[in-house]
Amino acid sequence: MARERVSVVGLSGAGISAESGINTFRDAGGLWEGYAVEEIATPDAWNRNPELVQKFYNQRRKAVLSSEPNSAHLALVELERYFDLTIITQNIDDLHERAGSSDVLHLHGQIRMAQSSLDASLIYPIEGSEIKMGQLCEHGSQLRPHVVWFGEAVPAMDRAIPIVERADILIVIGTSLVVYPAAGLLEFVSTGVDIFLSDIKQPEYRFSSSVQFFEGPATVGVRAIVDKLTARAQKV
Repeated sequence: MARERVSVVGLSGAGISAESGINTFRDAGGLWEGYAVEEIATPDAWNRNPELVQKFYNQRRKAVLSSEPNSAHLALVELERYFDLTIITQNIDDLHERAGSSDVLHLHGQIRMAQSSLDASLIYPIEGSEIKMGQLCEHGSQLRPHVVWFGEAVPAMDRAIPIVERADILIVIGTSLVVYPAAGLLEFVSTGVDIFLSDIKQPEYRFSSSVQFFEGPATVGVRAIVDKLTARAQKV
């Protein structure tokens, strides 16, 4: 009888993409062309000035398209040889997919997709780097970025919670664990689960289980975690 594969969940944040040249959301002092990013990324901002919001995300999309997965993204792919790996990411880029990860859940949407401004269930791939004003969904409403804005629900949480509950091993990468509801996923980790944490500094979050912390950039920390886990798997 085949041995059941161990379930590993990777929870990734902005720190893993930063080394690919994608600025974190609050870089440049939290301002974009003189606007606070929290004012750009809200439904109210869209209602007030959709052209400005569209421009902001079109520029972010261009940055994603010009970036490449780094060695941390690539290292995670190696785990699929030995484990059932699911990536739950707070990032809206597609670097995990381009690196080769086969099971990725985006909590906050995907920058390379568009959605109807009236019906969030209508989602479309974007050709090129821009959503243009006047591009409409099948029911005639303006297309907007497929991104969860401040003040909006995070529907993917309903899928993420049972994934975390089933995890045998949790890897947390490049996140400060202060953004909710994403940080609340840690409350669903079962007792005794091995937790590995890679970040430039240890977050203040109080874990209920013991944590192996790897301080430094994701390209260093994730490589060390993957080496440790693959060595463990090869001994079994």
